[in-house]
Amino acid sequence: MRLSDGRGAINPKGLEYYNSLIDALVQHGIQVHIMIYQLEYPQMLEDEYGGWLSPRIVEDFTAFADVCFREFGDRVTYWTTIDEPNVGAMGSYDIGGIAPGHCSDPFGVTKCSVGDSTVEPYIAAHNMLLAHASATRLYREKFQAMQKGVVGLSIYSLWPYPMTNSTADLEATKRCLDFFLGWILEPLMSGDYPERMKKIVGSRLPSFTRIQSEAIIGSADFIGINHYYSVYVNDLPLKKGARDYTADLSISYKASKTDPPAGKAPPTSFPSDPEGLQHVLLYLKEAHGDIPIYIQENGQSSSNDTLADTDRTDYLKSYIGSTLAAIRNGVNVKGYFAWAFLDVFEYLSGYQARYGLYRVDFDDETLPRQARLSGRWYSAFLKNNNDGIHVQSELNNTGWHAEQ
Repeated sequence: MRLSDGRGAINPKGLEYYNSLIDALVQHGIQVHIMIYQLEYPQMLEDEYGGWLSPRIVEDFTAFADVCFREFGDRVTYWTTIDEPNVGAMGSYDIGGIAPGHCSDPFGVTKCSVGDSTVEPYIAAHNMLLAHASATRLYREKFQAMQKGVVGLSIYSLWPYPMTNSTADLEATKRCLDFFLGWILEPLMSGDYPERMKKIVGSRLPSFTRIQSEAIIGSADFIGINHYYSVYVNDLPLKKGARDYTADLSISYKASKTDPPAGKAPPTSFPSDPEGLQHVLLYLKEAHGDIPIYIQENGQSSSNDTLADTDRTDYLKSYIGSTLAAIRNGVNVKGYFAWAFLDVFEYLSGYQARYGLYRVDFDDETLPRQARLSGRWYSAFLKNNNDGIHVQSELNNTGWHAEQ
């Protein structure tokens, strides 16, 4: 559903599309989760005031969330406001690999025409947190009593292992957790950024006012995590000169101990490490208590369209098993989502990376689908699931970018 200029009249075709989709899901017994925003917003807001770089976006985002709550909330009780603000802020405003493509030399993966990598990632994430808190407050005041729903925030997670047992590498893993997870989650719990970040980033990290802190604390009824892999981390001493998010983080990382270090973008493939997901879940419980957690994305890509995807099937089995182990250790995991139901256009790799439990033939204009081995296994797992984990299906991205 799209508001073409970020506000004003609703596109009726978009409203019709999503209402029909939600109705069909409900009729088939599927509990719908809606992601309000994922990585794109109307160009008008970028042109008018710089999008996430301006606090003005908080009001426009809240108004859009209001439309979603009003139009769909009679059938939807699970809302995620913003997808991966940590990746969105870094990818969009530091390295420039994600729209609107801001970066500054020498920090970008491409040559950007606009941006300041030293401050913009932190400003963008700050405004995303304020927008999330504002939308949550609106829902609680206007809709929650009637609709009985909950609102959360999603983050991209990974688990960092120290490359060595040196003090520097052990500290690097703590820094990694603060910059990836604490950056977004700590304000939701304490109203402020992690002390380690504040010390490193200094005045380039925005400050919350007392009123903003009070609004953000407790504004997530649940945490959503997107998780695919683990990394091995080396300390990378800070260099003199201008610093961006990546320089502040000051680590190098690898997909495994034997791989070459990654560049500004992550490696293209990672070995399966289900224990890493369990480590993340246990860390979240230790750091943030008993808050409900949904694993909103977890899956494995393939560069081919084979139906006999034994690797993906084994991946799902092991990661679901790791999730169950975390639950048995007291982590309050409420749901698990396999990414993805079918092959789709992946944001950074188009149709080349296939995550689908169902194969889609993109060479046929009718786009026929066939169940892969992983899809058949997953279906059987759901039908015979007696382990207590609530595995659900997600309607992703009812956000500004989903124009119909």
